[in-house]
Amino acid sequence: MNPSSLFPTRHNALAQQAAQACLDLLRSARPPGGSPLNTVLEMANTLELDRRTARQSFVVRSHGAPQRSTRISAWPLWFSTDSAEKPLLYLHRCSSSAQLCAVSAETAARGILCNDSETQTSPWPKGADPSLALWLAHNPHCLPFDPATGAEAEAIILEALQRLYIEGQPGFYYLALHDHELQLELELTPEQRQAALQGMYKVTDTTAHPAAGRARLLGAGRAFAQVRAAADLLQRDWKVASQLWSCPSYTRLAREAAAAQHWNRLHPGQEKRGSHLQRCLADDSAPVIAVTGYGQAVAEQLRPHLKAELVALGTDSFDAARDPRRGRCPEARWIAVLALKSLADAGQLPMQCVEQAMATYGLP
Repeated sequence: MNPSSLFPTRHNALAQQAAQACLDLLRSARPPGGSPLNTVLEMANTLELDRRTARQSFVVRSHGAPQRSTRISAWPLWFSTDSAEKPLLYLHRCSSSAQLCAVSAETAARGILCNDSETQTSPWPKGADPSLALWLAHNPHCLPFDPATGAEAEAIILEALQRLYIEGQPGFYYLALHDHELQLELELTPEQRQAALQGMYKVTDTTAHPAAGRARLLGAGRAFAQVRAAADLLQRDWKVASQLWSCPSYTRLAREAAAAQHWNRLHPGQEKRGSHLQRCLADDSAPVIAVTGYGQAVAEQLRPHLKAELVALGTDSFDAARDPRRGRCPEARWIAVLALKSLADAGQLPMQCVEQAMATYGLP
């Protein structure tokens, strides 16, 4: 059951006005910068401290950070005398799918839910039980994102305000927030910004002269740092060129591709619909290495929609008996080796390169 069905819809012109006030303020404010977590915290502070939006939005902080407001739960909002829905930014720390399901029920599957569990010491990858990522991927009311940079997080928050409260779309947005600042471009171009909201955008190309091969490397969230480091290894040590892509939402990519596939199946006589994933990656046959800080299944969602070889890597991709790094984000050396293996399988490199790389990087 959709939790929002338990309560009457309160979206109306007042909700649109409130969201527009929030958007106007955030767009005019100085770009927060920094890590995704720092960016979202600064945006929350801006909404709370400015008199133009303090009463036009709800900021809930249940994640244990120093409180600027007294709201630590969304339950009291259901007893509010306000007749209109207001933008909800919920900062929380959920380490399991059960906890996140409870937060979703608390908010009636609405709002922008931001989880900073990745910043905590935990035996689990990204500070959360593996079931949480699967719950996110299979919840039709949720659109999950795993931003790599503060610029990505800012773009997603603004998009969520527009889609949920201006346009009145159902459901909620989810952001996994880490507190590491990746040294990428401080701002996204308009084209990158729009592509990021659709699930992926190209960051850069690395070249090698002469190139021994080319791979396409995808990374989400904090894992993107390892993907970029792997591209450097491939270029420096093996003369392999790379195309680097940041993927804030593997789930959005897979859902859109599946929806296009479903529509094409039901309308065989009409022009086929494409998807953002296919437009980005269907132009050649270079192998695709998709890396996530969640379990491998999150990146595996792309497989049915790609013609090129896909190697999906997650925190459960390695054998703990052979590699003590199991349970952590795949690191650059493994990503580089598996890219070489894909090229060797395609006949573009000798298999000896793979064996040499494993010995060079000290991999078991």
